[in-house]
Amino acid sequence: MTDLLPSTPHAPKAQQLATQLGQVLELEFQALRKQDIDHFEQLQPVKAELLSSITTLAPPTEELQSSPEWQEFRGTMAECRDLHRRNQVLIERKLEAIRGTLQSLRVEDPASSIEVYNRLGHVARFSRAQGYNDA
Repeated sequence: MTDLLPSTPHAPKAQQLATQLGQVLELEFQALRKQDIDHFEQLQPVKAELLSSITTLAPPTEELQSSPEWQEFRGTMAECRDLHRRNQVLIERKLEAIRGTLQSLRVEDPASSIEVYNRLGHVARFSRAQGYNDA
């Protein structure tokens, strides 16, 4: 079969979308660093739409790998993959920190005491044996 070029006109548009995806991934990282979950969640539909559009425009793997018209696109998508992995690592680290915090709040020893503040701001100690309702 001869060189198929029907998707070649799509290469510039796919490249533009890949560049936008990289920008969204960078914004996602900034939102994660600032712990701005609302902004992070607002970016998710935008990212999904870009990925969907890119999937529609990209040619089959064989053509994508062999065609020089798609070289810049391949490079940009590799950068997007790396940005996505960076964001994934940040999310995993934050989840690990949250799990660690939750684990430290769990007290396994039922006889251990709990320190809380009373109405005057003084530390009051309660034994877990009394139960949480009594504390």
